[in-house]
Amino acid sequence: MESAESSLAELQSLIGRFSGEGNTPTIIPRVSLSRVTAPTTPIRTVYEPALCVVVQGRKQAMLGNQRYIYDGAQYLIVSVDLPILGGVIEASADKPFLGFRLTLDPAMLSAMLLEMPALAAGPPAAGLTLSPLTTELIDPILRMVRLVARPDDIAMLAPLAEREILYRLLQGPQSGMLRQIAMADSRLSQINRAIGWIKRHYKAPFRIESVAEAARMSPSSLHHHFRAVTSMSPLQYQKQIRLQEARRLILASHADAATAGFSVGYESPSQFSREYRRLFGEPPVRDAARLRSVSEAERSVA
Repeated sequence: MESAESSLAELQSLIGRFSGEGNTPTIIPRVSLSRVTAPTTPIRTVYEPALCVVVQGRKQAMLGNQRYIYDGAQYLIVSVDLPILGGVIEASADKPFLGFRLTLDPAMLSAMLLEMPALAAGPPAAGLTLSPLTTELIDPILRMVRLVARPDDIAMLAPLAEREILYRLLQGPQSGMLRQIAMADSRLSQINRAIGWIKRHYKAPFRIESVAEAARMSPSSLHHHFRAVTSMSPLQYQKQIRLQEARRLILASHADAATAGFSVGYESPSQFSREYRRLFGEPPVRDAARLRSVSEAERSVA
């Protein structure tokens, strides 16, 4: 096993070599790399279930009122789709932010659990957690990233590296959460079903009974466990999904506020503008203009 310092140095070099500015998908299934040369404006987006490792620099994620700041000493696990306010907070041209991301595969986790000792499943934990990064986890991540330069080896060797990464995670402090991701009858899987239902029907009027039925839970149990995992209620989750989609429409297609609001299910333009401002800090048109100016400034610097 290589030393932690040499493995980390090689990982930094490889990610810097294989990634462009921003997030770069790789030819390895479910793996992406990040390189950012300056702190970024915090932006709201939906994190999918994944392992996220900061190899250099620092990043911040806000879930509800909880702030998570992580660097090369920790890894982050996301267990369900979560609306997050996040961004890079430490990066420069000389020392860019570098990151590794592996989208979690529930099917692979389930297959591995059949070969491992069974553990009792506890209540679902928060959907976003940090844990110390170990040399045992860095090593298979490094072998995975090396494969970007050896595409002929990916089909045979990438699944082995991914399996070891998941094995190390299953042996670590987030084992319980990962087991719940893999178990179809776990509370976390039920919350995932509720989240999937909300994302598919976010434009429709909200009814907790419909979401609870999709999750196969009682409304009171759904509300309690949903908040424990996501730090928000199902209704608040729906509102965030609606508003993020409206923001995307305004930015991508230059839709006016009223059209964007109606498109995501709002019947009242004033209610839409009020809730949009509460989430993003500014009215829709002003927020869109600010984001476009920031994007243009970043492109000119690049």
